[in-house]
Order: sequence, then C-alpha cells, then structure tokens
Amino acid sequence: MQQKRNIPIIEWEDLDKRKFYSFGVFMTMSIRATVYPATLIRTRLQVQKGKSLYSGTFDAFFKILRREGVRGLYRGFMVNSFTLISGQAYITTYELVRKYVSNYSNDNTLKSLVAGGSASLVAQSITVPIDVVSQQLMMQGQVGHPTRFQLEAKVRDGMSKRMFGQTRDIIEQIFAADGFRGFYRGYVASLLTYIPNSAVWWPFYHFYAEQLSKWAPIDCPHLLLQAMAGPLAAATASTVTNPMDVVRARVQVEGRSSIIETFKQLMAEEGAWGMSKGLSARIISSAPTAIVMVVGYETLKKVSLRPELVDSRHW
Repeated sequence: MQQKRNIPIIEWEDLDKRKFYSFGVFMTMSIRATVYPATLIRTRLQVQKGKSLYSGTFDAFFKILRREGVRGLYRGFMVNSFTLISGQAYITTYELVRKYVSNYSNDNTLKSLVAGGSASLVAQSITVPIDVVSQQLMMQGQVGHPTRFQLEAKVRDGMSKRMFGQTRDIIEQIFAADGFRGFYRGYVASLLTYIPNSAVWWPFYHFYAEQLSKWAPIDCPHLLLQAMAGPLAAATASTVTNPMDVVRARVQVEGRSSIIETFKQLMAEEGAWGMSKGLSARIISSAPTAIVMVVGYETLKKVSLRPELVDSRHW
C-alpha cells in the first residue's frame, strides 16, 4: 500500500473573488442545463401514482421525448435557471462557513458537514419558490398529470406567449389559490431533504477522495481522484435522503400541507418501495452532475487562485 498523500483544499482566503464569481455563473448554468432533463424525469416519477404513466427512468425519457419532443424535457427550465442566484449563494455560504468553523476546529469532516448544511439552508430559502413554479411547469403536457394548476389553452398553445406566458399563468394561479405562502409550499420538506443531503455529500466527497488517494499512483492528478469521489458521494447522499425527496416532491406538486400525512399516505398506497421512487433517476442525474460539478468547481477554484499561489497547488 502506498503512503497516504493529502489532497490540498483551496480555501476561501486563497481565491481571487472577482474571477471566482465571474467563472462561477457560467459553470453553474452549464451544469444545470446538462442535468435538467433528469431532474424533470425524477419529479414526474416521484409524483405519479404507482407506475401509472412510466415504468422507470428510461421509459419516462423515451415517452416524454416521443410525445413532447426535446422541449418537453426542458419544461420550466427558464424559470429554474433563476436558481443561479441560489447557486452563487450556496458556494459563498459554504466557503465562508468553512472559514468560520476553521477558527474553532481543523477537522475537515466537521467543517464540511456544518458548511454544507448551512449552505443548503441559505440556498433553499431562495430556491423553493423557483422550484414550486418550475415543478408545475414540468408537469404540463403530461397526460393525466396530477398537478393542481393547469395552463389556459390560449397560453399553452400560443407560440409567442409560450415562454413567459406559461410562467406568469402558473404564478398567478398559485398566488390566487394559496397566496404568498403557496410559493413556499414544501419548504420544510425541502430543508429536511437538502440540508442532510448537502451535509452528507461534502464529508463523503473528501472521505472518498482521500481513500482513493491511498491506492492511486503518486503522480495521479488530484482532479481525477476528486472526479471519482464526487459521484460516489452523490450516490451515498441520494440514497440516504431519497425518501424525504419523494415526500417533498408530492407536497410541492400536489399542494399538500402535511409532511407526516403525505408520508403516511405514500406508505399506505405504495409501501416502502414508494420511498425509493425516482432514486435511479436521481443517481443518474447526480452522478454526472457530481463529476461536472467537482471538475468545474475544483477547476474554478484553481483558476481563481490569487496570482501568488498559482504554482503552489498540485492537481
């Protein structure tokens, strides 16, 4: 066994913030555009009753593509792209909290856990209203979809109004039915899903990277090890938090108000299997997302290093 070698972590104080944010917006948008179809499929699978419409991830993909075209895989994407704001808030919070916790502890696992959970709390406060709207748009065009809000025919069929007209129509319906609170439906469920997911992902990411470094050749690029650790951490976090993600999707799309009642009904109707709905789609989307995110994020941090530190990091 080779001697363990540490993978250096580029911290907040090492970064040129102007470069970090400029390149970060482009990176985040690229990632979201790449994985959005899998997110849409996951949402539809989690909301459907049993296997009434789709038998699985690939069945859903081909049916949506055949019935709705490529555009069907990107329903609600323009609205969802506003989560760029939450993405920047997430990475900023993560890095700042890591720096803060380091004043009290040098334990990387603790720093990653606390920072990951805190970053998700901030990001979800921005993301949930966007998700509520985009998820309703995701369900449009699906035969027998269970969403509470339906697009008016003139908005649905009008080419010139298709992009912003649909969004405005859904927003108006949500506000008319539930008021401002309607845009935060499922907020608690989202926190219970994504805070643990983020808190679990970062420690496992660093753990897997260090474990891989024990076995890799000494000249193996750190970026390659990190790219392998990302999807492993994503699969672990997705498996742990998927039950709550199923509940969250149903609360937001079906307009439910009780997390506990939604959980009980899901268990009564579909049993424990219902808790795994959309897991394969989630892993399929999260694994490549993690690779792209890790490579993008670590590269972003490398190119955003302060000039005097550029030659001090091996990757």
